[in-house]
Amino acid sequence: MAVPGAQQPPASPAQALVELQSGNRRFVTGNPLHPNQDAGHRTAVADGQHPFAVVLGCSDSRLAAEIIFDRGLGDLFVVRTAGHIVGTEVLGSIEYAVSVLETPLVVVLGHDSCGAVQAAREADGAGTTPPGYLGAVVGAVVPSLRQAARQGVDDIDGIVDIHIDHTVEVLLERSVTLNRAVREGRCAVVGMSYRLAAGEVRVVRSVSATEDVALAAGPAAPTAHH
Repeated sequence: MAVPGAQQPPASPAQALVELQSGNRRFVTGNPLHPNQDAGHRTAVADGQHPFAVVLGCSDSRLAAEIIFDRGLGDLFVVRTAGHIVGTEVLGSIEYAVSVLETPLVVVLGHDSCGAVQAAREADGAGTTPPGYLGAVVGAVVPSLRQAARQGVDDIDGIVDIHIDHTVEVLLERSVTLNRAVREGRCAVVGMSYRLAAGEVRVVRSVSATEDVALAAGPAAPTAHH
């Protein structure tokens, strides 16, 4: 069932990225369209979904993807964990969107002043591990801290960028399904950072068929950072 006047969702990775960036500009300037949020569209998507982007975002309550990208029902396939940490459930969810729903874009969405990164930095500096499952979150961020130290990056937002980049690499290293989709040009992976006060997103890392994405085919190799 189609809604009169409804636009077709973006079909390519490039179109999907443009759509997200356009929506974010509307959000930042205070001119949101709130597309696909009406009763007619709700009925139209009840029988199936065709999201044009997967968003693996931090669970931070200020990072609601549909709001900051000015989208609606059925547009985004959202997976959220503290610090956008990647586990088997996250990988399975992303692979479902890419392979079954044929979603052309995967976004890793981090943000400045990330609490998970700050917690990991404090715990690592003190040589302690937080109790319970929070320790697993902190442990997953530690490789990004080590990489930041090797690069001489000390400020929290610089570390956040490195952690976003690291998550992109983890997705491509661990998911053969996603890696293949990127190599075949059916999907791209983009790391983005959101500024809490300004509301803006910027691209930290982009991997598409034109770049080296042979990570999941064998041992991880050094990759260029953009």
